[in-house]
Amino acid sequence: MNKCATPEEALAFIREHGVVLVSARGAVPRLTEAIVREPIKGSWWAHPQSHRIFAVLSVVTDSEEVLVCRLVDGKVTLVHRRLWPSLVRIASRFAPEQLAEVREEHTASGRHVIHEVPFPQWVPPEVLEQAPGTREDEALAAFGPWLAPSGAPGKPVRARK
Repeated sequence: MNKCATPEEALAFIREHGVVLVSARGAVPRLTEAIVREPIKGSWWAHPQSHRIFAVLSVVTDSEEVLVCRLVDGKVTLVHRRLWPSLVRIASRFAPEQLAEVREEHTASGRHVIHEVPFPQWVPPEVLEQAPGTREDEALAAFGPWLAPSGAPGKPVRARK
């Protein structure tokens, strides 16, 4: 298992894999398990290293290199910026809720509030300019084997099980 003891190592892990889940089980790696270097049973909040997990996740999810969305099976997913042009190119293959940016706000009272920024409002202009130059087959291939290439336009693409 790759090690991610620091936020920089976690960002490198996301960059390497392109798409990772925060903690849910799925067809792509889980960042929480990479942070603690072992499988996590149950909630990571109950793990002995939960404070470190939270600290690393806080930095990573605030990074301009990472899109937080629900791309993989509706679970909290991190997509590295290197894949954003490909994601924009094949956006019609996903449901709108899969592509919305998810932002978490911690209020003064300690409450967590989730805000969503619809696609393509979160996409930087330079990424919107790059996307049309990406061939569809290259965009699909950039995401690796978890992305089912047979999704019909307008239909959500599901991860392979």
